[in-house]
Amino acid sequence: MQHHKLTDWLPITKKELDLRGWEELDVVLISGDAYVDHPAFGAAVIGRIIESEGFKVGIVPQPNWQDDLRDFKKFGKPKMFFGVTSGCMDTMVNHYTAARRKRSTDAYTAGGKAGFRPDYAVRTYTKILKELYPDVPVLIGGIEASLRRVTHYDYWEDKLLPNILEQSGADMLVYGMGEMPLRAIMQMLKAGYNLKDITHVPQTAFQRGRHDDLPNADLWKVRSLHSHEKCMRDKKAFAANFKHVEQESNQVKADRLTQAVGDHNLIVNPPYPPMTEEEIDGSFDLPYTRLPHPKYNKRGAIPAYEMIKFSINMHRGCFGGCSFCTISAHQGKFVSSRSEESILKEVDKVTSMPDFKGYISDLGGPSANMYKLKGKVQEICDRCVSPSCIHPVVCSNLDTDHTPMTEIYKKVDAHPKVKKAFVGSGIRYDLLVPSYNKDHNDSIEPYIDQLVSRHISGRLKVAPEHTSDATLKVMRKPSFKHFHEFKKFYDKANKKHNLNQPLIPYFISSHPGCEDQDMANLAVETKDMGFRLEQVQDFTPTPMTVATIIYYTGLHPYTLRPVYTAKTDKQKKNQHMFFFWYKKENQRRIKDKLVNLGRGDLAARLLEPAKREMKKQVISSQSKKFRAEEVTKKEFSKNKKTKNRRKKR
Repeated sequence: MQHHKLTDWLPITKKELDLRGWEELDVVLISGDAYVDHPAFGAAVIGRIIESEGFKVGIVPQPNWQDDLRDFKKFGKPKMFFGVTSGCMDTMVNHYTAARRKRSTDAYTAGGKAGFRPDYAVRTYTKILKELYPDVPVLIGGIEASLRRVTHYDYWEDKLLPNILEQSGADMLVYGMGEMPLRAIMQMLKAGYNLKDITHVPQTAFQRGRHDDLPNADLWKVRSLHSHEKCMRDKKAFAANFKHVEQESNQVKADRLTQAVGDHNLIVNPPYPPMTEEEIDGSFDLPYTRLPHPKYNKRGAIPAYEMIKFSINMHRGCFGGCSFCTISAHQGKFVSSRSEESILKEVDKVTSMPDFKGYISDLGGPSANMYKLKGKVQEICDRCVSPSCIHPVVCSNLDTDHTPMTEIYKKVDAHPKVKKAFVGSGIRYDLLVPSYNKDHNDSIEPYIDQLVSRHISGRLKVAPEHTSDATLKVMRKPSFKHFHEFKKFYDKANKKHNLNQPLIPYFISSHPGCEDQDMANLAVETKDMGFRLEQVQDFTPTPMTVATIIYYTGLHPYTLRPVYTAKTDKQKKNQHMFFFWYKKENQRRIKDKLVNLGRGDLAARLLEPAKREMKKQVISSQSKKFRAEEVTKKEFSKNKKTKNRRKKR
């Protein structure tokens, strides 16, 4: 067991600077999350990378933005720059439900308490820093900044907003997973550059005067997007922009993007190629304590940390390209996988933690079963502009061999200190059915067998998302018939091992392309399969997804054709209630709705058996009551006779 001292964490107070003998810092990071020194927390990763490049770095976690701003001043002026992130989640998703109701908790705060960060944290923090230290550059990053790097629709303000550099006044933005651009930036600063003069690092964005010459114009081809002002006037122009933004974000050899906004010209350099095994190992192998900073010891557990403290992230990226998901926009569609050596080294660290009880909570990633999956011929991937490698069909160039995953599961399972290593991340079931994934069928059955027999913690999460083929097409998800096939394989594997581990399917209502009748069909089909749905949600529009563009414009960005979307509260409630057809309070509304749609047949299939079941339960309940009353009467009669006999004596 390793005993840590305070200087094992990156400093978050002036006292901790003094312990290190430091008088000032090169970089000060401002984060909306509590500081957890773990590779799953972005501020820790960025801080450790800056440290590994030889710079002095400190973190100000969850500064108070409503008082005299002393938190922003406590380290003074850094030599190089301030770095700003909202944390691991977009602030607005963290703060509000799909119905725009304020959440009462925050999983990234000690004790789970809400109220420790502002709305639009990146914008708020940066404006404060620019007022306090106008001459110090500000570099922004993390998911909130990344997904707002161009003109975007904001669901919470219900309007288009300009890129976040324009809103906040920051000098540079690092988008996506920031290790590679950040290392390049730190090396240039070491060489004497000022942050404001760095214009040729991939995966960064910055602004210049609207009529200024384009810096480093010979490095990349340039694709100009419709200006922010045109997007404000014309929804079709805004929708058309997105196709280019998504494609250039997911190409190995992408173009540079520019977009005019006000007096400025936004310049978005193309991304780095996917991280190599050595590069991603280098990030995960940094000297993290893997623990929250000791300052939180008396403030309660940090829920997000408690969820992942005994988990292992094996890879990054997702080639699913789902229309509602931001993973490919932030992490990219190409999967970067860690080496077995790096993973097993982390398993050793986890199993050596003092409160480890033998159970690894997750061996996974954004999608659990994408570890080591990549293109067979890289040159084909280099030319590809498709946002998904598995929709509408699995790409013939994609190597979907699940053998490396099966092997790493077995090796972790064989660790002497591991009782069970669970796969807690959701899996892509479409990669596990021969009807959809026609390649590497010989690796599927051993993978499912290993997964089912050793790595499921009671229930397995999967995300078919819908049953309607039309809606699934908009979602970029496979037909629901493949889920039926997967369930057969899964049930067969459970039976083989004499296990009862139910599937927990996830579904979304109010997604673009989904109508009330589609939700009714979803309810009927899942009911016929024996499901009473638990993991359900309303679609939440977040920046930089196909579905959000459709929600705002009513147009699909790739075809510019209209797509229906439920937008009002009433329309959303009408769709959401179908998930809970078995609740008595919903049944009259569901019946009326389906009769009005001319689908009384669906109402009969969905509700009549439920009513009969309810009637049975009522009869059963009445019968039990009657029997209980009869027993009570008999007992009373018996007791009365006994008392009478005693009196006679």
